[in-house]
Amino acid sequence: MTVVREAMVSDPRVLPASATAQEAAALLVRPEVRAVLVVDGDRLVGLVTPACLVERVVAAGRDPRATALGEIAEDALATVEPDLPVEEAYRLMEEKDVERVPVTEAGRLVGVLSRSALQRRLAEDEPPPGEPTV
Repeated sequence: MTVVREAMVSDPRVLPASATAQEAAALLVRPEVRAVLVVDGDRLVGLVTPACLVERVVAAGRDPRATALGEIAEDALATVEPDLPVEEAYRLMEEKDVERVPVTEAGRLVGVLSRSALQRRLAEDEPPPGEPTV
């Protein structure tokens, strides 16, 4: 059985809690970036999404050049442990309706798991049609 550690990206792109909202926005304008993981050392603080920036910075009238991500980061809706079976991780991601989930071990960020990569991984593990399953 495959575990999350085998399917995750082990070196996710992160910003420190001291980085600014403007720095996060510069990453979030890229189409492949849907959220920025925020860390304090190797500890996950939370994440910042475009909606988070609008609500907690723009609508609140804060200066994006002076607003630290640690002040505005949202808690992750879910995290998973690296030794969790991928099937369980996929069910959790479906239940929470998230595309990516941080992988943490004792509070430390060790990776990120994407639903699309997980779907591909699970499809690879499927036996070909007509082949008996053991």
